Amino acid sequence: MDSDGTQDARGTHASPVPRPAGPPEVPAMPPRPPRAPATPPMPDGSAFLTWLRAPRPDAAPGVWRFGHRPRPAEEPEEIPTRQLLSGALIAFLVGWLIWSLLQNGYIGTWWWVPFDLIVPDAWRGGDSDLGETGTFIVYQGYELLVALGIMVGAARLGRWGEVWRRFVTPRFRRPEAPETRTAPEDDPAQWNELRAAGAADAAERLAGEARSGLMRDVDHARILRAWQGVRTGRHSLATFSGAVLKDGAAACLHPSGERDLPARLARHDLVTGQVRLGTTVDDARNPYAYRGTGLALGPDLLGTSLVAVGPAGSGKTGTVVRPLAESLCLHALAGRAAVVVVAAAGAGLGPADAYDVVVRIGNQESEYDLDLYGGTTDPDEAAAVLAEALVGDLADPHPGGDSRRSTTVLAQLLGPFRAVHGRFPSVPELRQLLDGAPGPFAALRQGLQEAGQESLLRELDARERQMGQPGDVGGVLGDRVALLDRPAFAGFFDTSGQSRPFTLKALDHPVRVRIDLPQRGHADASKMLARLVLAQFTASVAVREDRSLFACLLLDDATGVVTPEAVRGIQRLRSGNAGVVLTLRTLDDVARPLRGPLLGATGCRMALSGLTPWDGQDFAEVWGKEWTEARDVTDRQIIAETPAGKAVHMLRRVITGKAPTARAVTVRQVERERWSASELAHAVPAGHAVLSLTDVKGEHAPPLLVDLRG
Repeated sequence: MDSDGTQDARGTHASPVPRPAGPPEVPAMPPRPPRAPATPPMPDGSAFLTWLRAPRPDAAPGVWRFGHRPRPAEEPEEIPTRQLLSGALIAFLVGWLIWSLLQNGYIGTWWWVPFDLIVPDAWRGGDSDLGETGTFIVYQGYELLVALGIMVGAARLGRWGEVWRRFVTPRFRRPEAPETRTAPEDDPAQWNELRAAGAADAAERLAGEARSGLMRDVDHARILRAWQGVRTGRHSLATFSGAVLKDGAAACLHPSGERDLPARLARHDLVTGQVRLGTTVDDARNPYAYRGTGLALGPDLLGTSLVAVGPAGSGKTGTVVRPLAESLCLHALAGRAAVVVVAAAGAGLGPADAYDVVVRIGNQESEYDLDLYGGTTDPDEAAAVLAEALVGDLADPHPGGDSRRSTTVLAQLLGPFRAVHGRFPSVPELRQLLDGAPGPFAALRQGLQEAGQESLLRELDARERQMGQPGDVGGVLGDRVALLDRPAFAGFFDTSGQSRPFTLKALDHPVRVRIDLPQRGHADASKMLARLVLAQFTASVAVREDRSLFACLLLDDATGVVTPEAVRGIQRLRSGNAGVVLTLRTLDDVARPLRGPLLGATGCRMALSGLTPWDGQDFAEVWGKEWTEARDVTDRQIIAETPAGKAVHMLRRVITGKAPTARAVTVRQVERERWSASELAHAVPAGHAVLSLTDVKGEHAPPLLVDLRG
């Protein structure tokens, strides 16, 4: 699309928002001078090259792949510490006892038989050809071999190797940096794919920039994105090579001119596209392959959407939304994603400099406005989106419910008004029409008659007949529009072309947007605006031309936003390479019939600490049950009656730390909930969450207990 998403309903054009880096020879707009990077480049490229060459093996969904070391799928059986150390000590004592008995001749000289059979007779006496020293060495050498044999046997019986690995090696192990040894043909810093395609000069320039410390992770990701455009035929090889030879690591810049964010709080890996949220706890309820690994999310998981539920203070904004917003802003600078962040003013989702567009609704100093009609010129489309925003929460909450009556009422007014005025009505004008003010209706009628718009005139007549009838939703719509017709919003939602309206049509470009909602004193209006943004987002991403660009909406506090139409829209996002992130304080903020569909429509579900048992029940139901092995153990203490038996029992107690028992074990398969409502409510520590994942390919990760502070 040629539109940059800043055109209002009449086609008027405001100052353009930042657009994506197009073909390198034709920048979309003059870039701003880049500010100093948050972290100055290294004097050499050692840090960058170490990061770039680090291993990133394939892993299960959600595993932080940077420097990851895969673990076995099943947990190996481990001997208890006391039993292991006792066994090692006893094996040593037994070996030492056997050697002592051999040395002192208490068990005969039979162990010299192999020596007598192998060694020549001339080597045994002191007057042999070897001399006294040689003879001594031969005899001592044989004794050493026997001692080594006894030691090896004792080591095997006492599992000395396992003792060494568990208790000695960790004390001397140094923190290991990710292995960076790569073959030249596989070295990503050499840009071999460019060389193979005939762009050797460009590859050499980029390799030199990497070695000299002039390249950073965003540059690498952005240039790979531009190279992807060459491979798909969107850009020519000559154009790409020319841009790289001219600007080096700064080639194909984002239109904002930025090469990094002002600051980073989370750990990012732009090679895999992941941001690290925490560490999977080493807990028996987690699969063994996940225990102790980093937990990370990326577009492959966010493409199935995420819903996070937890009370205030559980970390939804600081440990979930903020890192994800930061990651998606980095992806946007690399030309990979478009992100819209919606939250209350002052929510702490990054500085204004981290975004291209900041819409501060209710703040008269806001540089940008929000287009109430989503940038469309179709009255029916505008009516559907606006109806969802105004009364979507009042529609039938069952999955089959909709708001078609409200859409029809709005379409009966928006169509005639646009035909007469060439634009959609402002908030005060729309309120007058919904309230049935005689002046505006008369003016519309006269304009339609003069223009000969008979079909639209019939629409207007139908609206006049319905006003005041039982069940007419016009009054409800008027009351909802009145929430926006307040002095605090007087300068917003302008349709006359005097402001700079932002619309979500701009999601065809890698744009970074933050929308601040006026929570204090305007809670109902904020919920309505959040529904408006969500409705515009789901409608816009469905008609994008370039779906290789990942689009994501982060909605911090989705109270009152989840409607039947919103759930249907979320279900369609995966096919459009888009996703949403919703946070809720409790599932009670969602209508009861919609809770199951919402959890079913999102592939990633997070339950944070402090969840209520009734919220936990919904998560327990959607996560289902699994077959587990239940072991019923019955122990019966054995009573020794003889002195020898008592001595053996005492020895067993010293080794194992337990009284000798006869054990009966019954093993059976049972089906149990993965996480019960009670466990979710009471067994999740503060700063932790239980998270299940599904990626866009359909691979699943079971519910994982994650430390969001790690």
